[in-house]
Amino acid sequence: MSLIIRPLALLPYAETWQAMQTFTLERTPQTPDEIWFVQHPPVFTQGLNGKAEHLLQTFDDIPVIQTDRGGQITYHAPGQLVAYCLIDLKRNQLSVRQFVHDLEGIIIELLAHYQIQSQARADAPGVYVQGHKIASLGLKVRKQCTYHGLAINVCMDLTPFTRVNPCGLQGMQMTQICEFVPKITLELVAEDLSAIFKSYFSKHTLSKPL
Repeated sequence: MSLIIRPLALLPYAETWQAMQTFTLERTPQTPDEIWFVQHPPVFTQGLNGKAEHLLQTFDDIPVIQTDRGGQITYHAPGQLVAYCLIDLKRNQLSVRQFVHDLEGIIIELLAHYQIQSQARADAPGVYVQGHKIASLGLKVRKQCTYHGLAINVCMDLTPFTRVNPCGLQGMQMTQICEFVPKITLELVAEDLSAIFKSYFSKHTLSKPL
């Protein structure tokens, strides 16, 4: 079944979250999987397991939204590429753990395309470069289908991350692609990530039996 990738757009977080929930509730076994590429206006989002102590400062300039994905608190803003993955796990014969592993592999492949060496960590989902976090993951599963997804820092103001323990990791420093590839654009990263997603699906990498 074909994969639909929605083009990059700047959308409010709450509106996009509601749209993902609606899509997932209304989809059928015949509904094609989709990936939505978005940017969000500045917003902190707190996962289902989020702990208040990971919000280090109180402030009024950036909203904090309690959401239904897994994980702790993180930050979204323009210059960060968010890919929401609306995937039927049952149809693709995937466990949540395998899908998270595949998403990390997709990000690692993307960064390697820019000559950036990166790694995943067994103890903390996401992708890391030289010990700094460059991409975050958080999913919600309903009806054996996922929504939410991944966020890759491309070229953004990272300062607001200092107001939180990113993804609950105390002292974790963030990094981004433009620190390694100065002329990178969000549009180029979206294009390259789209090609990698399509390649994974066309080769049934995400559809192998466990």
